[in-house]
Amino acid sequence: MKVKQIIIPAANQVEVREMELEFHLAADDILIETEASFISPGTELAIFQAKTERVYQKGAWCEYPWKAGYANVGTIVKVGSGVTKFNPGQRVFTHGEHASMIVVQQDKMIVQVPESLDSGTAAASRLASISATSLYVSDIPTNAWVAVYGLGVIGNMASQIFRLMGCKVIGIDPNGSRRALAEKCGVQYTVGGSESEVLEQIKKITNGQLCHISIDAVGHSKVIQQAVKSTTNQGQVILLGTPRVPVEGNVTDILAEVHLRWLTLRGALNFMDTPRLLDIQKNTFDWVSTGRLTLDPIISHRLQPEQVAEAYDGLLHKQEEYTGVVLSWK
Repeated sequence: MKVKQIIIPAANQVEVREMELEFHLAADDILIETEASFISPGTELAIFQAKTERVYQKGAWCEYPWKAGYANVGTIVKVGSGVTKFNPGQRVFTHGEHASMIVVQQDKMIVQVPESLDSGTAAASRLASISATSLYVSDIPTNAWVAVYGLGVIGNMASQIFRLMGCKVIGIDPNGSRRALAEKCGVQYTVGGSESEVLEQIKKITNGQLCHISIDAVGHSKVIQQAVKSTTNQGQVILLGTPRVPVEGNVTDILAEVHLRWLTLRGALNFMDTPRLLDIQKNTFDWVSTGRLTLDPIISHRLQPEQVAEAYDGLLHKQEEYTGVVLSWK
């Protein structure tokens, strides 16, 4: 069987490889024909640009050459002899790669897609489930103010999800088009400007109260420091983005803020355990299919797999035009 797969062989290189493969399914294996996959503009592109040294570490999950992607929707073609949870013909979501055919074990992260969702939107929901991790690690007080720094796909969806929980959300981004898109998706307050200007706007919006929860959806230590300053006493600072860029400075300043104002710093890396992943993904599908979480405006392009280099370039260098890219395999 001919199979196409997207590979990142080295820094700043991406290609579609076609190979002849035979699939001999183990008892718990499920063979899926991909309909759509979604490009992660954060981790996936960071691996593409070699922003983590792990791409050169033997045995690392993202070691070059890397089979790109982790948001896949397709139809089950065949199941192993021991599969009891799924049947051929079902359309399912997995954390599978960008490939025309994938194999997933039945006890891994696999969820049936609601009939109301098209495959591209369902694949894009992977980023919403990542954003939802910040919700799961937060303790939300009544009538909470929440600041979300960075209104790319992850920050946009995090803003929407906290709004679903009844929070008053302030989205922060220097990019006006991202702020406009967040407003289109229902985020009531958005601000931009210098660090001092943003803080003054947050004080004005919250009547000096500041925010009970501040979320870094950028993955930058300088932004985390900014988020600390916008957080009220006894508040929470959530690290949703993965810090990758080295930043020099005096950590005493930020630690003093945490100590003196009883702040809590919490990491929000997407959960690795299957039960929680399944719970988050099912909730995400419910939010999207009932219209409470808006994904379609974020999807700017639906491209063929052969256009992946164009997609990467657009997401990196034309961010006002490329906000989210679905790869259509069928």
